[in-house]
Amino acid sequence: MLAWLGLSEGAGWWILLASAGMVGLALIAVPMVIIRIPADYFTHAHRGGSGSSLRWMWLRWIWLVVKNLLGLACLFFGALMLVLPGQGILTILLGVTLLDFPGKYRLQRWVISRRTVLDAINWVRKRRGRDPLVLDRPAEDGSR
Repeated sequence: MLAWLGLSEGAGWWILLASAGMVGLALIAVPMVIIRIPADYFTHAHRGGSGSSLRWMWLRWIWLVVKNLLGLACLFFGALMLVLPGQGILTILLGVTLLDFPGKYRLQRWVISRRTVLDAINWVRKRRGRDPLVLDRPAEDGSR
């Protein structure tokens, strides 16, 4: 298959190492991110602005550019890994998470609202002693 793609055997080993590294990183990073999400993160209808002062705005812009470039790189390499060995879907999801685009929060809420996804996330949170994620804001009087 490597010859068909025009890659050398050395490139194949590098791809294999990168794939194994992505799996290892995912096994470590995903639970860390899941347990750091506030339990009420998805109870809001939309996300607000950062509230950064003008003094730090230049640093925020640099961060946004770097984060979005990294997100684009993850999308690109994730698409490559759909046909090459590797964690393509996972890398694409990481890229989408890093990118800033209109409707991103709504997309995240939609994905999290799938019962199997929410159950898996809350299982990880429970194992780490965290409260489960809630999608709906509880009523003021305690009734639903």
